[in-house]
Amino acid sequence: MSNQEAASNNMPDIEKLGTGAKEQKEVASTAVSKQDDVSLTVREAPEKDIAGAKTASSVPRKRNAFSEMMAVKTKQQKTDGKQPHHTVAISKPGLESFRSGLLPYITNPSSLPPGTIIRETEHTILIRDLFPKALVHLLMLPKDPAFYNLTPFEAFNSDKEKNAAFLELMKTEAASAAQLAASELSRLVSQYSATCKARNDALDSDELPKDLPPARDFLPDIRIGVHAQPSMNTLHVHIISCDMHSSALKHKKHYNSFNTNFFISLEDFPLMEEDNLLDSVEQESLIKGDMKCWRCGKNFGNKFKQLKDHLEEEYEMWKKI
Repeated sequence: MSNQEAASNNMPDIEKLGTGAKEQKEVASTAVSKQDDVSLTVREAPEKDIAGAKTASSVPRKRNAFSEMMAVKTKQQKTDGKQPHHTVAISKPGLESFRSGLLPYITNPSSLPPGTIIRETEHTILIRDLFPKALVHLLMLPKDPAFYNLTPFEAFNSDKEKNAAFLELMKTEAASAAQLAASELSRLVSQYSATCKARNDALDSDELPKDLPPARDFLPDIRIGVHAQPSMNTLHVHIISCDMHSSALKHKKHYNSFNTNFFISLEDFPLMEEDNLLDSVEQESLIKGDMKCWRCGKNFGNKFKQLKDHLEEEYEMWKKI
């Protein structure tokens, strides 16, 4: 779901973003490389380039650039020790305000705390979902005002030449972001993975071997797509790991929105005209249908708690592969 859901996330290495209006002086850049060849590390001097060395999962003692960029910069409240003259009760934002919650990331990024934006290119903004539904959950937003207020069907499903070019651009940018997400997933999971053990042992040895053992490829565990009926007005592409391991995964709609055909792969666009996912009745049936485990396919019907417990069991097995 979106960045603005009212839930809290306790995921490892990913904390909930605070609000504020501190000037963002610089958007961190990141070097994206194949996860089994390059680690996203950063030197102490912030003005220096990001250094690449070894795999993202191999050297836990080093600082990880992806985590550095995703780490929350806690805003310090200024105070002179005095109480404010008065307190103003703040009402909850209306539905339209909620649905427009992603727009400031594009139109006014300097109003956001430092570290909010993971990566910015000429065409897109990459941020983390504040309430991730999996271990790694990012959102990619287009910067072009001609497209960022459109629905996925309007932006990606038109036969207009400019729309076709925009779709290809977004696919390319998303593929690059997926490499970054896979690198972070490797950093978080590879220490538990049997497939990564030989490589990790070699990298932790006093002398590196000439040829490193192969490591687990986490890119197939990253999914790229959009919701058939987005909850936010601003066009956004989800880049999410398959594990569904998150304290922010709280109910059936959260789960089915990513694990049924309600979640449409970006690669499937443009869709055929007869595709019934364009039908609101079909969309509703997908959200309200039975919940099935993403990994083993077991059907849990409407029993979310049982599914949630099962997902944790599956996660423990999946990360040890």
